[in-house]
Amino acid sequence: MPVSSKIDKEHRLVICEIFGDVVDEDGPALQRVIREDPDFDPSFSQLLDMTGVTRVDANAETVRRLAQTSVFSPNARRAFVANSDAMFGFARMFEMLRESAGGTALRVFRSRDDAMRWLLKDKDAE
Repeated sequence: MPVSSKIDKEHRLVICEIFGDVVDEDGPALQRVIREDPDFDPSFSQLLDMTGVTRVDANAETVRRLAQTSVFSPNARRAFVANSDAMFGFARMFEMLRESAGGTALRVFRSRDDAMRWLLKDKDAE
């Protein structure tokens, strides 16, 4: 599985990186890994860094199902980072599917720094 995930409890953040060729099974596998981590809380934010993806071979039904079955709560902030036009478009499609399924706090960024600023905004004041 070309993914890694780490939970930063201090910042209430799940940091995921996807790299290489991504196939249908990778999305559900990542959801399972996150859900089964004893430190995971569905209200945590997520950073999903897709800058290392070389190819996506996932069908539309898998993407739609992933958008509808998020392990994160609907209001959890989620930031996807994509540096190629193809991955950015793919992530935006997921964002729209997620919104139609009730998720309101997912944004797509071109830079990890911008994504982190958005994810941690207002958390510093807590």
